[in-house]
Amino acid sequence: MLQVKNLEKKFRTDAGDILAVNDVSFEAKNGEMVAIVGPSGSGKSTLLSLLGLLDAPDSGSIDINGVELARLDAKGRTLYRSRQVGFIFQAFNLIPNLNAKENVLLALEFADWPKDDRDARATEMLEMVGLDEVKARRRPNRLSGGEQQRVAIARAFAAQPPLILADEPTGSLDRQTGQKIVELLREAATKQQTTVLVVTHDEKIASQADRRLEIEDGVLQEVA
Repeated sequence: MLQVKNLEKKFRTDAGDILAVNDVSFEAKNGEMVAIVGPSGSGKSTLLSLLGLLDAPDSGSIDINGVELARLDAKGRTLYRSRQVGFIFQAFNLIPNLNAKENVLLALEFADWPKDDRDARATEMLEMVGLDEVKARRRPNRLSGGEQQRVAIARAFAAQPPLILADEPTGSLDRQTGQKIVELLREAATKQQTTVLVVTHDEKIASQADRRLEIEDGVLQEVA
C-alpha cells in the first residue's frame, strides 16, 4: 500500500517560486495500476521523482507498506531505491554493454537477491515479458524498441519491489507495441501484487488503468 499525504515540492526560479507538487494526497493498493495524466509541466515527473526518492519533498509524507520514507537515513534511502522501487523510463535506460539478461541480473545484484537464485529469476522475468533465450543474450542495440522496454520491465519487477514507477513507458513506441507494454504492466502488477504508477499522455492507455489521477499545476485529483 502506497500512502501519500500533503506532499509539496517548490522550485525557485528567476520569476519566483513554482509549486510543482501542491498538497498532493492519494493512496494506491498492492496489485493496482494507477495512471497519472496531465499536460507537460504539470508536475507528473516531479511527483514520480519524489516517490522514488530521486528528490526530496519540502513537506508531506510518503508511506510504503507502513514505512515512512522521511524517516530513512542515507543507507535506508539507498536500500529503498535498490529494493523497494523499480523504475521504467521512456528511454529504457538499459546498460549498453550488457545483454538483456545481464541487465536484469545487475538489478538483482543491487537488490541483494540470493546469488544461487539470480540466474533462474532473470530467466523467469524475461520469459514473463516474452523474450526467449536468444534475445536474452542480445545487447540492447540488437533489440527493437519494444523488446528493450520489455527488458526494462523485467528489470524493474525482478526483485519484487512493492512499487513500480513508469514515466511515459510507451512514449517512444508505436501504438501496437505500447499496448502490449501496458498489458505486461497490468499482468506483472497482478501476479506480483505490486503497485504500479504510470505517467502517460496517452488517454487510451490511461483508460486501461484501474484508476486514473489527473495533475495540473501541481494539484492532483482523481478522475471518475
